[in-house]
Amino acid sequence: MRKSGWKYGVLLVVTGVMLFPIFWLVSTSFKNTVDIFAIPPIFIPATPTLDHYLNLFVEAQIIKYIQNSLFVAVSTTLLALVIGTLAAYALARFKLPYKLNERLSFWVLSTRMFPPIVSIIPLFAMMKFLHLVNTKFGLVIAYAAFNLPFVVWMMRGFFQEIPHELEEAAMVDGDSRMSAFLRIVLPIARPGLVATAIFTMIMSWNEFMFALILSQTRDAATLPIGIASRVTQYEILWGPMSAGGVIAVIPVLIFAFIVQRHLVRGMSFGAIKG
Repeated sequence: MRKSGWKYGVLLVVTGVMLFPIFWLVSTSFKNTVDIFAIPPIFIPATPTLDHYLNLFVEAQIIKYIQNSLFVAVSTTLLALVIGTLAAYALARFKLPYKLNERLSFWVLSTRMFPPIVSIIPLFAMMKFLHLVNTKFGLVIAYAAFNLPFVVWMMRGFFQEIPHELEEAAMVDGDSRMSAFLRIVLPIARPGLVATAIFTMIMSWNEFMFALILSQTRDAATLPIGIASRVTQYEILWGPMSAGGVIAVIPVLIFAFIVQRHLVRGMSFGAIKG
């Protein structure tokens, strides 16, 4: 009984430490400027205010940033899933000479091992040459390229868990390889596909560095850039920044609650093999 008490105590402390930044973010978003800088700090404002949220929607025009983020995140997820799923299926099913399957899989994964910042200069140069700087399509291409290794590696593990005999039986009945893939394999791998899509969308929604460098105006800038714009030349607008953080977190939380059943099924679909 005493051991259980210690376990629950440790869990409560760890949970409190992890949730405190979120609590502080929400609390700050409802404080007036005086309460934000009050010493000792005020944890729960006595007179909550919505001024910071109004500032975002009226002065910062946050709606435009949200629309850009939604377009980029959804488009990136669809593009990365289509290309990455086909590549993963090929690596999982077709045997190449000289163990090229394993080597290609490692090469794909190795692109996630170096910091993305090292590629930003050639990426910016290519985007400028293609006239894609400060466009949403440029961000979609960049995000999809850097999410592809993750999609390929995840989906390859899921496809390896599906027996070959299911596709062979379908092809004996007259299906082509692509038809068997679409009608048999994809429905079975749907939990893994959903889990991969969730992680890809969240990473695209939260990405900051590429959006900062590849977008220069509100026409293409995403929500993280809109929130960072509250750091001005003369001051940091902590209230609007906190309100922006709350706005950015809410869609992710709602999305996670809606698809959590699929996420758990996808992550337990099968072990990811190296």
